Amino acid sequence: MPSARRRPADSTPDVGNTRARYRRILRFAARHIIQIWWFELVLPRFGLAKVAARGREARLTRIAQRFHVLAVDLGGLMIKVGQYLSSRLDVLPPEITKELAGLQDEVPPVPFDAIRRLAEAELGVPLERAYAWFDEAPLAAASLGQAHRARLSPIDAADMGYDEAVVKVQRPGIETIVDVDLSALRRVAGWLSRVRLVSDHVDVPSLVEEFAATSLEEIDYLQEARNAERFAASFAGDPRVAAPEVVWERTTRRVLTLADVTAIKINDTESLVAAGIDPKAVAKQFATVMFDQLFRDGFFHADPHPGNIFVTPVEQMTDAASPASSVTDAAAPAWRLTFIDFGMMGEVPDGLRRGLQQVIVAIAARDGKRLVDSIRGVGILLPSADTAELERAMTELFARFGGMGLAEVRQIDERELRSFAIEFGEVMRALPFQLPENFLLVIRAMSLTSGMCSSLDPDFNMWDAVEPYAAQLLRDERGNFVQALGQQALSVASTVARLPQRLDALADRIEEGRLVANSPRLEQRMERLERTTRRIVSAVLFVGLFVGGILLRVDEPVWGGVLIAVSVLPLLHALFAGVFGRRGPR
Repeated sequence: MPSARRRPADSTPDVGNTRARYRRILRFAARHIIQIWWFELVLPRFGLAKVAARGREARLTRIAQRFHVLAVDLGGLMIKVGQYLSSRLDVLPPEITKELAGLQDEVPPVPFDAIRRLAEAELGVPLERAYAWFDEAPLAAASLGQAHRARLSPIDAADMGYDEAVVKVQRPGIETIVDVDLSALRRVAGWLSRVRLVSDHVDVPSLVEEFAATSLEEIDYLQEARNAERFAASFAGDPRVAAPEVVWERTTRRVLTLADVTAIKINDTESLVAAGIDPKAVAKQFATVMFDQLFRDGFFHADPHPGNIFVTPVEQMTDAASPASSVTDAAAPAWRLTFIDFGMMGEVPDGLRRGLQQVIVAIAARDGKRLVDSIRGVGILLPSADTAELERAMTELFARFGGMGLAEVRQIDERELRSFAIEFGEVMRALPFQLPENFLLVIRAMSLTSGMCSSLDPDFNMWDAVEPYAAQLLRDERGNFVQALGQQALSVASTVARLPQRLDALADRIEEGRLVANSPRLEQRMERLERTTRRIVSAVLFVGLFVGGILLRVDEPVWGGVLIAVSVLPLLHALFAGVFGRRGPR
């Protein structure tokens, strides 16, 4: 466990409590990792796969319920872990995501006295001097901090041009809690990295480090303030989007003061309808704005849950929110999307953004082979992956479900969906893949976007939102065709110019016997064959020792018992060799 940094006395958690917290997280993880290992790996080896599958749904639901209790009790990053899991509608069953969906709303608030002490220590003045009024009742309580309404002092209000504000104050002692939670998560990631079934498909320690970097940024309110200004600058001149202005005079690393831009929560459909706003139009615009962030700007809001997005009627807009344009034109909608809470932001590097753009084009074209090539280009599939089966599965996916919205998919026979999901899952599990840097946040943002749009419009079709982007990207591709053709011609000419020299070098290698051919797939198969052979030898050795022990036990009970006991070792190797092992190049 990392040692805690020195902090004010009133905000430092008890050392014994932090140790107990660390141990409790590890006990929970160890217990359920062993449980899943037993049912998903051990029982199938004894021909009991159907027995394990029958109770899988109830088993996973119980695990989700127990984690829910743990997260609410501990708070801190455990809430964040639960929120991330609840957004993985693409890989987790609905029983789990539904169980974890309400975690954010169950965080208890911090007593106001503790909030006052921390805020005054950060600002260097009493709250009564820093603000004209400060509401003791929290507006919202989150896992890392909580928000209070306030009124700016007359001097600050004169400078800013408004007086209504929201003040975010960090939870006392949260830095120590984050340190402890990250230490525990790193330990668990180390365990999972030794399970070959997991390590062959995902680099869990890297995911935890990405999660750690994001979490540490979230507890730095100066970074959040800079993110808010950068986000507003991305949509400057855009009448669809607004963001709150930062009151820098009342902002520190642990206290953040923003303009109060509270309006209609994006998922409050009754209030939207009462205000004359069509929820379906909101869903469409929200998806478009999120795509703009991902594919145009490369800087996106990675936590777009309902509490972080308001729908603001234009007449309510003031200078307090930094809207895309100060005046609405006639074609602009009568409302804007106002984003808040910029602690969790993601960046998409240029290379990854271009790769994602190609994925979008392939999806819109319903082209399974191009989609697989695009996924490989993004870096999700390792170069050694044999994608023939995946291409076939993607082609079937587009043929059967292409263009369907969530409501249409729900009308398909459940048996057909389950059959396809099982087949598709087996194909994916057989492939070596990894998540590129920052991709965790991309998945989270897209999962939350899809869920939000479907809740606003049950008939929402993500295909319809994707296709305008794909059409624009295709137009851009055509516009760049001549330039790309010229570059390709230069590349071919360069290759032809170097060809004689390369042929001479190849001939020299052949003559000297230095020509080497590498086949990653052949090496993998040879390693797999070697492991299988060693397990067969262990199985034969087990049978020999076990039967010999039984026969010897009649005349020599001691030696017979020893042989039977020793036979357990080759049995364990025959059953479980290849399940656990250190990660390494494969």
